[in-house]
Amino acid sequence: MKKFITKIILIVLLAVGITACSDSYFDVNTPSGTAQAEQLRMSDLLGPVIHSTMEGQRSAELTFGNYVQNFVSQGGGAAGQTEASGLWSQVYLYILPNLKVIKEKALDEGALHYGAVADILTAINIGIAADTWDNIPYVEATEAPQNLFPKFDTQESIYNEIFRLLDRAISTLESADNSNISMGREDLIYDGDFDKWLRAAYTIKARYQLHLIKVNGLAASGSAALASIENGFTSNADNFQMFYDDKNINPWYSSEVLARNTGNFHRDIASQLVSSMNGDYYPFEGGLLEIDPRLPVMAEIPDGDTEWKGFISGGLGESPDGSDANTFFKSDGFYTSIDSPLSLVTYAEAMFIKAEAVFLANGGNQTSVGSTGEAYTAYMEGIQASMSMYEVNGANYMGDTSIDVGEGSLMLNHIMKEKYINNFLNPETFVDHRRYDFSDDVFKGLTIRSEEDSDDNEFLGEWFRRANYPTTELNRNSQNVLANQKSPIAPVWWDQ
Repeated sequence: MKKFITKIILIVLLAVGITACSDSYFDVNTPSGTAQAEQLRMSDLLGPVIHSTMEGQRSAELTFGNYVQNFVSQGGGAAGQTEASGLWSQVYLYILPNLKVIKEKALDEGALHYGAVADILTAINIGIAADTWDNIPYVEATEAPQNLFPKFDTQESIYNEIFRLLDRAISTLESADNSNISMGREDLIYDGDFDKWLRAAYTIKARYQLHLIKVNGLAASGSAALASIENGFTSNADNFQMFYDDKNINPWYSSEVLARNTGNFHRDIASQLVSSMNGDYYPFEGGLLEIDPRLPVMAEIPDGDTEWKGFISGGLGESPDGSDANTFFKSDGFYTSIDSPLSLVTYAEAMFIKAEAVFLANGGNQTSVGSTGEAYTAYMEGIQASMSMYEVNGANYMGDTSIDVGEGSLMLNHIMKEKYINNFLNPETFVDHRRYDFSDDVFKGLTIRSEEDSDDNEFLGEWFRRANYPTTELNRNSQNVLANQKSPIAPVWWDQ
Protein backbone atom coordinates (compact mmCIF):
# COMPACT_ATOMS: atom_id res chain seq x y z
CA MET A 1 0.00 0.00 0.00
CA LYS A 2 2.86 2.39 0.67
CA LYS A 3 4.05 2.19 -2.94
CA PHE A 4 0.59 2.51 -4.49
CA ILE A 5 0.26 6.14 -3.42
CA THR A 6 2.44 7.00 -6.42
CA LYS A 7 -0.30 5.88 -8.82
CA ILE A 8 -3.01 7.48 -6.75
CA ILE A 9 -1.39 10.90 -6.91
CA LEU A 10 -1.20 10.64 -10.68
CA ILE A 11 -4.92 9.87 -10.72
CA VAL A 12 -5.58 12.95 -8.60
CA LEU A 13 -4.76 15.09 -11.63
CA LEU A 14 -7.43 13.33 -13.62
CA ALA A 15 -10.04 13.53 -10.91
CA VAL A 16 -9.38 17.19 -10.28
CA GLY A 17 -10.37 17.93 -13.84
CA ILE A 18 -13.83 16.62 -13.01
CA THR A 19 -14.31 18.15 -9.62
CA ALA A 20 -12.81 21.55 -10.25
CA CYS A 21 -14.58 22.12 -13.51
CA SER A 22 -17.91 20.31 -13.43
CA ASP A 23 -19.05 19.39 -9.97
CA SER A 24 -17.43 22.13 -7.93
CA TYR A 25 -18.77 25.65 -7.67
CA PHE A 26 -15.26 27.10 -8.03
CA ASP A 27 -14.94 26.89 -11.82
CA VAL A 28 -17.34 26.49 -14.68
CA ASN A 29 -15.16 25.83 -17.74
CA THR A 30 -14.03 22.32 -18.57
CA PRO A 31 -10.53 22.08 -20.11
CA SER A 32 -10.07 19.98 -23.23
CA GLY A 33 -9.04 16.41 -22.67
CA THR A 34 -10.59 16.20 -19.20
CA ALA A 35 -12.18 12.87 -18.35
CA GLN A 36 -15.88 12.98 -17.55
CA ALA A 37 -17.42 11.40 -14.47
CA GLU A 38 -19.01 8.57 -16.47
CA GLN A 39 -15.59 7.57 -17.80
CA LEU A 40 -14.17 6.86 -14.35
CA ARG A 41 -14.74 4.02 -11.92
CA MET A 42 -15.29 4.36 -8.19
CA SER A 43 -11.82 2.93 -7.71
CA ASP A 44 -10.36 5.75 -9.81
CA LEU A 45 -11.85 8.34 -7.47
CA LEU A 46 -11.54 6.80 -4.00
CA GLY A 47 -7.75 7.02 -3.78
CA PRO A 48 -7.64 10.73 -4.64
CA VAL A 49 -10.43 11.43 -2.14
CA ILE A 50 -8.54 9.66 0.64
CA HIS A 51 -5.31 11.41 -0.30
CA SER A 52 -7.00 14.81 -0.26
CA THR A 53 -8.73 13.99 3.03
CA MET A 54 -5.43 13.35 4.75
CA GLU A 55 -3.71 16.30 3.13
CA GLY A 56 -6.61 18.51 4.20
CA GLN A 57 -6.19 17.40 7.80
CA ARG A 58 -2.52 18.31 7.64
CA SER A 59 -3.27 21.65 6.04
CA ALA A 60 -5.50 22.55 8.99
CA GLU A 61 -2.85 21.42 11.44
CA LEU A 62 -0.28 23.82 9.99
CA THR A 63 -2.05 26.57 11.94
CA PHE A 64 -4.00 24.69 14.58
CA GLY A 65 -0.87 22.90 15.78
CA ASN A 66 0.58 26.35 16.48
CA TYR A 67 -2.57 27.43 18.32
CA VAL A 68 -2.36 24.43 20.68
CA GLN A 69 1.41 24.77 20.90
CA ASN A 70 2.59 21.51 19.41
CA PHE A 71 5.01 23.73 17.53
CA VAL A 72 5.81 27.37 16.81
CA SER A 73 6.82 29.21 13.68
CA GLN A 74 10.57 29.25 13.13
CA GLY A 75 12.32 30.71 16.17
CA GLY A 76 9.21 30.90 18.36
CA GLY A 77 6.60 32.72 16.29
CA ALA A 78 2.95 32.46 17.28
CA ALA A 79 0.39 32.07 14.50
CA GLY A 80 -2.29 34.71 14.03
CA GLN A 81 -5.61 34.56 12.21
CA THR A 82 -5.98 31.86 9.59
CA GLU A 83 -8.21 31.23 6.60
CA ALA A 84 -7.24 27.53 6.46
CA SER A 85 -7.57 27.94 2.70
CA GLY A 86 -5.72 24.71 1.96
CA LEU A 87 -8.35 22.71 3.82
CA TRP A 88 -11.16 24.60 2.07
CA SER A 89 -9.69 23.80 -1.35
CA GLN A 90 -9.28 20.13 -0.53
CA VAL A 91 -12.83 19.76 0.79
CA TYR A 92 -14.65 21.74 -1.88
CA LEU A 93 -12.48 21.18 -4.94
CA TYR A 94 -11.26 17.63 -4.59
CA ILE A 95 -13.31 15.77 -1.97
CA LEU A 96 -17.04 16.50 -1.83
CA PRO A 97 -17.57 16.56 -5.62
CA ASN A 98 -15.72 13.27 -6.09
CA LEU A 99 -17.58 11.70 -3.16
CA LYS A 100 -20.84 12.72 -4.80
CA VAL A 101 -19.82 10.84 -7.94
CA ILE A 102 -18.73 7.79 -5.92
CA LYS A 103 -22.07 7.73 -4.10
CA GLU A 104 -23.99 7.95 -7.36
CA LYS A 105 -21.97 5.14 -8.90
CA ALA A 106 -22.26 3.01 -5.75
CA LEU A 107 -26.04 3.43 -5.84
CA ASP A 108 -26.23 2.56 -9.53
CA GLU A 109 -24.08 -0.54 -9.08
CA GLY A 110 -25.54 -1.69 -5.76
CA ALA A 111 -22.11 -1.38 -4.11
CA LEU A 112 -23.47 -0.81 -0.62
CA HIS A 113 -20.22 -1.11 1.31
CA TYR A 114 -18.34 1.10 -1.11
CA GLY A 115 -21.04 3.72 -0.63
CA ALA A 116 -20.74 3.35 3.15
CA VAL A 117 -17.05 4.23 2.97
CA ALA A 118 -17.99 7.32 0.96
CA ASP A 119 -20.41 8.27 3.74
CA ILE A 120 -17.66 7.94 6.36
CA LEU A 121 -15.30 10.08 4.32
CA THR A 122 -18.02 12.68 3.81
CA ALA A 123 -18.65 12.82 7.57
CA ILE A 124 -14.93 13.24 8.25
CA ASN A 125 -14.57 16.10 5.81
CA ILE A 126 -17.68 18.10 6.63
CA GLY A 127 -16.79 17.54 10.26
CA ILE A 128 -13.38 19.16 10.14
CA ALA A 129 -14.75 21.90 7.87
CA ALA A 130 -17.51 22.77 10.34
CA ASP A 131 -15.11 22.59 13.28
CA THR A 132 -12.85 25.00 11.41
CA TRP A 133 -15.35 27.61 10.11
CA ASP A 134 -18.64 26.88 11.96
CA ASN A 135 -21.33 27.30 9.27
CA ILE A 136 -20.30 25.93 5.87
CA PRO A 137 -21.78 25.16 2.43
CA TYR A 138 -22.91 21.54 2.20
CA VAL A 139 -26.39 20.90 0.82
CA GLU A 140 -25.77 23.19 -2.17
CA ALA A 141 -22.00 22.80 -2.29
CA THR A 142 -21.82 20.53 -5.35
CA GLU A 143 -24.61 21.99 -7.47
CA ALA A 144 -22.41 23.90 -9.93
CA PRO A 145 -22.69 25.07 -12.62
CA GLN A 146 -26.42 25.45 -11.89
CA ASN A 147 -25.72 27.11 -8.53
CA LEU A 148 -22.48 29.05 -8.12
CA PHE A 149 -23.51 30.76 -4.88
CA PRO A 150 -24.27 28.00 -2.36
CA LYS A 151 -25.95 28.87 0.89
CA PHE A 152 -24.25 27.97 4.15
CA ASP A 153 -25.64 25.32 6.47
CA THR A 154 -25.45 25.74 10.24
CA GLN A 155 -22.86 23.79 12.15
CA GLU A 156 -25.67 22.21 14.16
CA SER A 157 -27.22 20.87 10.96
CA ILE A 158 -23.81 19.66 9.80
CA TYR A 159 -23.41 17.70 13.03
CA ASN A 160 -26.83 16.14 12.53
CA GLU A 161 -25.65 15.13 9.07
CA ILE A 162 -22.37 13.72 10.42
CA PHE A 163 -24.25 11.39 12.76
CA ARG A 164 -26.77 10.49 10.04
CA LEU A 165 -23.98 9.57 7.63
CA LEU A 166 -22.06 7.57 10.20
CA ASP A 167 -25.17 5.73 11.42
CA ARG A 168 -26.09 4.88 7.83
CA ALA A 169 -22.56 3.67 7.13
CA ILE A 170 -22.56 1.56 10.28
CA SER A 171 -25.91 -0.02 9.47
CA THR A 172 -24.82 -0.71 5.90
CA LEU A 173 -21.46 -2.21 6.84
CA GLU A 174 -23.15 -4.43 9.41
CA SER A 175 -25.43 -5.76 6.66
CA ALA A 176 -24.75 -7.93 3.63
CA ASP A 177 -23.56 -6.52 0.31
CA ASN A 178 -24.32 -8.87 -2.56
CA SER A 179 -22.75 -6.71 -5.27
CA ASN A 180 -19.43 -8.58 -5.17
CA ILE A 181 -17.75 -5.19 -5.55
CA SER A 182 -14.77 -4.84 -3.23
CA MET A 183 -12.12 -2.22 -2.58
CA GLY A 184 -8.48 -2.93 -3.23
CA ARG A 185 -5.32 -0.88 -3.37
CA GLU A 186 -7.28 2.32 -4.02
CA ASP A 187 -8.17 2.14 -0.32
CA LEU A 188 -5.04 3.85 1.02
CA ILE A 189 -6.15 3.33 4.63
CA TYR A 190 -7.36 -0.27 5.07
CA ASP A 191 -6.62 -1.94 1.73
CA GLY A 192 -10.26 -2.90 1.29
CA ASP A 193 -11.00 -4.21 4.80
CA PHE A 194 -14.62 -3.19 5.42
CA ASP A 195 -14.53 -4.47 9.01
CA LYS A 196 -11.88 -1.88 9.81
CA TRP A 197 -13.96 0.82 8.14
CA LEU A 198 -16.85 -0.22 10.39
CA ARG A 199 -14.73 0.14 13.52
CA ALA A 200 -13.46 3.48 12.19
CA ALA A 201 -17.05 4.72 11.81
CA TYR A 202 -17.83 3.87 15.43
CA THR A 203 -14.60 5.50 16.64
CA ILE A 204 -15.16 8.68 14.65
CA LYS A 205 -18.75 8.83 15.90
CA ALA A 206 -17.51 8.66 19.51
CA ARG A 207 -15.02 11.44 18.78
CA TYR A 208 -17.79 13.71 17.49
CA GLN A 209 -20.09 12.85 20.38
CA LEU A 210 -17.44 14.11 22.79
CA HIS A 211 -17.30 17.37 20.84
CA LEU A 212 -20.78 18.14 22.20
CA ILE A 213 -20.02 18.35 25.92
CA LYS A 214 -21.19 21.99 26.03
CA VAL A 215 -24.34 21.20 24.04
CA ASN A 216 -25.45 17.97 25.71
CA GLY A 217 -23.57 18.12 29.00
CA LEU A 218 -20.52 16.26 30.28
CA ALA A 219 -22.20 13.11 31.52
CA ALA A 220 -24.60 12.69 28.59
CA SER A 221 -21.85 13.22 26.02
CA GLY A 222 -19.62 10.80 27.86
CA SER A 223 -22.33 8.14 27.95
CA ALA A 224 -23.06 8.55 24.24
CA ALA A 225 -19.39 8.36 23.28
CA LEU A 226 -18.88 5.32 25.49
CA ALA A 227 -21.68 3.42 23.74
CA SER A 228 -20.02 4.07 20.37
CA ILE A 229 -16.42 3.46 21.33
CA GLU A 230 -17.26 0.00 22.64
CA ASN A 231 -17.62 -1.00 18.98
CA GLY A 232 -14.61 1.00 17.81
CA PHE A 233 -10.94 0.25 17.31
CA THR A 234 -9.52 -2.87 18.97
CA SER A 235 -5.78 -2.50 18.32
CA ASN A 236 -3.15 -0.43 16.52
CA ALA A 237 -3.91 -2.50 13.42
CA ASP A 238 -7.05 -0.36 13.12
CA ASN A 239 -5.19 2.98 13.00
CA PHE A 240 -6.57 5.29 10.33
CA GLN A 241 -3.37 6.39 8.60
CA MET A 242 -1.92 6.85 5.13
CA PHE A 243 1.73 6.18 4.35
CA TYR A 244 4.01 7.93 1.88
CA ASP A 245 6.98 6.56 -0.05
CA ASP A 246 10.35 7.65 -1.41
CA LYS A 247 8.80 9.00 -4.60
CA ASN A 248 5.97 10.91 -2.93
CA ILE A 249 7.53 12.02 0.31
CA ASN A 250 5.77 12.79 3.55
CA PRO A 251 4.84 16.51 3.64
CA TRP A 252 6.00 17.00 7.24
CA TYR A 253 9.41 15.65 6.23
CA SER A 254 9.49 18.08 3.33
CA SER A 255 8.29 21.17 5.21
CA GLU A 256 10.22 20.64 8.44
CA VAL A 257 13.30 18.46 7.95
CA LEU A 258 14.27 19.29 4.37
CA ALA A 259 13.31 22.94 4.82
CA ARG A 260 15.44 23.33 7.95
CA ASN A 261 18.38 21.55 6.37
CA THR A 262 18.27 23.89 3.37
CA GLY A 263 17.87 27.12 5.32
CA ASN A 264 14.19 27.63 4.50
CA PHE A 265 11.22 28.48 6.71
CA HIS A 266 10.28 25.70 9.10
CA ARG A 267 8.65 25.16 12.46
CA ASP A 268 10.15 24.36 15.86
CA ILE A 269 8.80 22.39 18.82
CA ALA A 270 6.81 24.36 21.39
CA SER A 271 7.48 24.39 25.11
CA GLN A 272 3.93 23.22 25.91
CA LEU A 273 4.63 19.86 24.28
CA VAL A 274 8.18 19.56 25.60
CA SER A 275 7.27 20.58 29.15
CA SER A 276 4.49 17.97 29.14
CA MET A 277 7.09 15.32 28.28
CA ASN A 278 10.34 16.29 30.03
CA GLY A 279 9.12 16.22 33.62
CA ASP A 280 8.51 19.98 34.00
CA TYR A 281 4.71 19.81 34.28
CA TYR A 282 4.49 16.22 35.50
CA PRO A 283 7.69 15.52 37.48
CA PHE A 284 8.79 11.91 37.21
CA GLU A 285 8.92 10.21 40.60
CA GLY A 286 10.52 6.82 40.09
CA GLY A 287 14.09 7.91 39.42
CA LEU A 288 14.26 5.97 36.17
CA LEU A 289 13.10 8.63 33.73
CA GLU A 290 14.27 12.02 32.53
CA ILE A 291 11.94 12.33 29.53
CA ASP A 292 8.93 10.65 27.99
CA PRO A 293 10.40 7.98 25.65
CA ARG A 294 8.21 9.26 22.80
CA LEU A 295 9.86 12.68 22.78
CA PRO A 296 13.05 11.59 20.95
CA VAL A 297 11.04 10.09 18.08
CA MET A 298 9.08 13.33 17.67
CA ALA A 299 11.85 15.86 18.27
CA GLU A 300 15.58 16.31 18.66
CA ILE A 301 18.07 18.58 20.38
CA PRO A 302 21.58 19.50 19.20
CA ASP A 303 24.43 17.09 19.90
CA GLY A 304 25.92 17.83 23.29
CA ASP A 305 22.76 19.33 24.79
CA THR A 306 21.31 17.39 27.69
CA GLU A 307 18.16 19.34 28.55
CA TRP A 308 15.08 19.50 26.35
CA LYS A 309 13.85 23.10 26.09
CA GLY A 310 10.88 23.91 23.89
CA PHE A 311 10.11 27.27 22.32
CA ILE A 312 7.68 29.59 24.11
CA SER A 313 4.83 30.49 21.77
CA GLY A 314 5.63 34.02 20.64
CA GLY A 315 8.73 34.12 22.85
CA LEU A 316 11.54 35.16 20.47
CA GLY A 317 13.34 31.84 20.73
CA GLU A 318 13.26 31.58 24.51
CA SER A 319 12.47 28.49 26.56
CA PRO A 320 10.44 28.71 29.80
CA ASP A 321 13.53 29.27 31.98
CA GLY A 322 14.63 32.24 29.84
CA SER A 323 17.46 30.42 28.10
CA ASP A 324 17.56 29.64 24.39
CA ALA A 325 15.16 26.93 23.26
CA ASN A 326 16.76 23.97 21.52
CA THR A 327 14.08 21.49 20.40
CA PHE A 328 13.35 20.86 16.73
CA PHE A 329 11.42 18.42 14.57
CA LYS A 330 13.15 15.06 14.50
CA SER A 331 15.08 14.17 11.38
CA ASP A 332 13.68 10.77 10.34
CA GLY A 333 11.19 10.91 13.18
CA PHE A 334 7.95 9.00 13.48
CA TYR A 335 6.03 11.68 11.57
CA THR A 336 8.98 13.29 9.79
CA SER A 337 10.58 10.55 7.73
CA ILE A 338 10.25 10.26 3.97
CA ASP A 339 7.67 7.47 4.27
CA SER A 340 5.99 8.46 7.54
CA PRO A 341 2.19 8.30 7.73
CA LEU A 342 -0.39 10.97 8.21
CA SER A 343 -2.78 9.82 10.95
CA LEU A 344 -6.42 10.76 11.36
CA VAL A 345 -7.44 8.67 14.38
CA THR A 346 -5.65 5.87 16.22
CA TYR A 347 -6.41 3.08 18.65
CA ALA A 348 -4.58 5.01 21.36
CA GLU A 349 -6.91 7.97 20.82
CA ALA A 350 -9.85 5.57 20.95
CA MET A 351 -8.73 4.45 24.39
CA PHE A 352 -8.34 8.05 25.57
CA ILE A 353 -11.82 8.75 24.19
CA LYS A 354 -13.07 5.82 26.24
CA ALA A 355 -11.20 6.97 29.36
CA GLU A 356 -12.62 10.48 29.04
CA ALA A 357 -16.11 9.17 28.23
CA VAL A 358 -16.20 6.95 31.31
CA PHE A 359 -14.70 9.71 33.45
CA LEU A 360 -17.40 12.17 32.36
CA ALA A 361 -20.27 9.65 32.40
CA ASN A 362 -19.50 8.92 36.05
CA GLY A 363 -19.73 12.56 37.08
CA GLY A 364 -16.16 13.68 36.49
CA ASN A 365 -15.31 17.23 35.50
CA GLN A 366 -12.27 19.43 34.89
CA THR A 367 -11.05 19.39 38.50
CA SER A 368 -12.58 16.27 40.04
CA VAL A 369 -10.31 13.53 41.38
CA GLY A 370 -10.83 9.81 40.97
CA SER A 371 -12.86 7.64 38.63
CA THR A 372 -13.70 4.03 37.94
CA GLY A 373 -11.49 1.10 37.14
CA GLU A 374 -12.88 1.10 33.60
CA ALA A 375 -11.71 4.67 33.03
CA TYR A 376 -8.29 3.94 34.48
CA THR A 377 -7.82 0.75 32.47
CA ALA A 378 -8.64 2.63 29.25
CA TYR A 379 -6.22 5.42 30.22
CA MET A 380 -3.36 2.98 30.76
CA GLU A 381 -4.24 0.95 27.65
CA GLY A 382 -4.14 4.17 25.64
CA ILE A 383 -0.63 4.89 26.88
CA GLN A 384 0.51 1.36 26.07
CA ALA A 385 -1.00 1.59 22.59
CA SER A 386 0.73 4.93 22.05
CA MET A 387 4.10 3.53 23.12
CA SER A 388 3.64 0.59 20.76
CA MET A 389 2.61 2.87 17.90
CA TYR A 390 5.69 5.06 18.40
CA GLU A 391 7.79 1.87 18.75
CA VAL A 392 9.37 2.79 22.07
CA ASN A 393 9.70 0.97 25.39
CA GLY A 394 7.16 2.48 27.74
CA ALA A 395 7.67 0.17 30.74
CA ASN A 396 9.46 2.68 32.97
CA TYR A 397 7.14 5.46 31.93
CA MET A 398 4.00 3.47 32.67
CA GLY A 399 5.46 2.30 35.95
CA ASP A 400 6.27 5.79 37.17
CA THR A 401 3.83 6.97 39.83
CA SER A 402 3.41 10.32 38.07
CA ILE A 403 1.75 8.33 35.27
CA ASP A 404 0.45 5.29 37.12
CA VAL A 405 -1.59 7.40 39.53
CA GLY A 406 -4.26 4.82 40.31
CA GLU A 407 -7.97 5.12 39.67
CA GLY A 408 -8.54 6.99 42.94
CA SER A 409 -6.24 9.84 41.83
CA LEU A 410 -7.03 9.93 38.13
CA MET A 411 -7.89 13.41 36.84
CA LEU A 412 -9.04 14.69 33.49
CA ASN A 413 -5.68 16.39 32.95
CA HIS A 414 -3.92 13.00 33.06
CA ILE A 415 -6.12 11.66 30.27
CA MET A 416 -5.96 14.79 28.14
CA LYS A 417 -2.21 15.14 28.56
CA GLU A 418 -1.70 11.65 27.17
CA LYS A 419 -4.15 12.31 24.34
CA TYR A 420 -2.35 15.58 23.56
CA ILE A 421 1.00 13.80 23.31
CA ASN A 422 -0.30 10.86 21.31
CA ASN A 423 -2.16 13.13 18.88
CA PHE A 424 0.89 15.18 17.98
CA LEU A 425 0.27 16.92 14.62
CA ASN A 426 -3.44 16.06 14.66
CA PRO A 427 -5.93 18.95 14.26
CA GLU A 428 -8.33 17.19 16.65
CA THR A 429 -6.29 18.69 19.48
CA PHE A 430 -7.62 22.15 18.57
CA VAL A 431 -11.13 20.80 19.21
CA ASP A 432 -10.05 19.43 22.59
CA HIS A 433 -8.60 22.76 23.66
CA ARG A 434 -11.71 24.67 22.64
CA ARG A 435 -14.22 22.37 24.29
CA TYR A 436 -12.36 22.76 27.56
CA ASP A 437 -11.79 26.50 27.02
CA PHE A 438 -7.98 26.22 26.90
CA SER A 439 -8.08 25.45 30.62
CA ASP A 440 -4.78 24.93 32.42
CA ASP A 441 -6.70 22.62 34.75
CA VAL A 442 -7.08 20.27 31.80
CA PHE A 443 -3.94 21.18 29.83
CA LYS A 444 -1.45 21.71 32.61
CA GLY A 445 0.90 24.66 32.19
CA LEU A 446 -0.91 26.06 29.14
CA THR A 447 -0.48 29.81 28.73
CA ILE A 448 -1.58 32.04 25.89
CA ARG A 449 0.92 33.10 23.23
CA SER A 450 3.34 35.89 24.13
CA GLU A 451 3.08 39.29 22.44
CA GLU A 452 6.81 39.39 21.73
CA ASP A 453 6.71 37.43 18.48
CA SER A 454 3.16 37.08 17.26
CA ASP A 455 1.95 37.12 13.67
CA ASP A 456 -1.18 38.98 14.74
CA ASN A 457 -1.38 41.53 17.55
CA GLU A 458 -5.05 42.36 17.00
CA PHE A 459 -6.28 39.68 19.40
CA LEU A 460 -3.51 39.52 22.00
CA GLY A 461 -4.72 37.90 25.18
CA GLU A 462 -7.48 36.02 23.31
CA TRP A 463 -7.48 32.43 22.09
CA PHE A 464 -8.32 31.87 18.44
CA ARG A 465 -11.38 29.61 18.15
CA ARG A 466 -12.13 29.43 14.41
CA ALA A 467 -10.80 30.28 10.96
CA ASN A 468 -11.90 33.12 8.73
CA TYR A 469 -13.52 32.10 5.46
CA PRO A 470 -10.97 32.15 2.61
CA THR A 471 -10.66 35.40 0.67
CA THR A 472 -11.21 33.47 -2.56
CA GLU A 473 -14.60 32.36 -1.30
CA LEU A 474 -15.44 35.86 -0.12
CA ASN A 475 -14.76 37.09 -3.66
CA ARG A 476 -16.89 34.36 -5.24
CA ASN A 477 -19.79 34.09 -2.81
CA SER A 478 -19.64 37.31 -0.83
CA GLN A 479 -23.27 37.57 0.26
CA ASN A 480 -23.32 34.15 1.91
CA VAL A 481 -19.81 34.49 3.34
CA LEU A 482 -20.53 37.86 4.94
CA ALA A 483 -23.76 36.56 6.43
CA ASN A 484 -21.80 33.88 8.29
CA GLN A 485 -18.41 35.48 9.01
CA LYS A 486 -17.59 36.09 12.67
CA SER A 487 -14.52 37.12 14.63
CA PRO A 488 -11.76 34.47 14.81
CA ILE A 489 -12.09 34.52 18.60
CA ALA A 490 -15.86 33.83 18.49
CA PRO A 491 -16.83 30.30 19.55
CA VAL A 492 -18.30 27.92 17.00
CA TRP A 493 -21.77 26.46 17.68
CA TRP A 494 -20.70 23.57 19.92
CA ASP A 495 -18.18 25.75 21.76
CA GLN A 496 -20.69 28.23 23.23
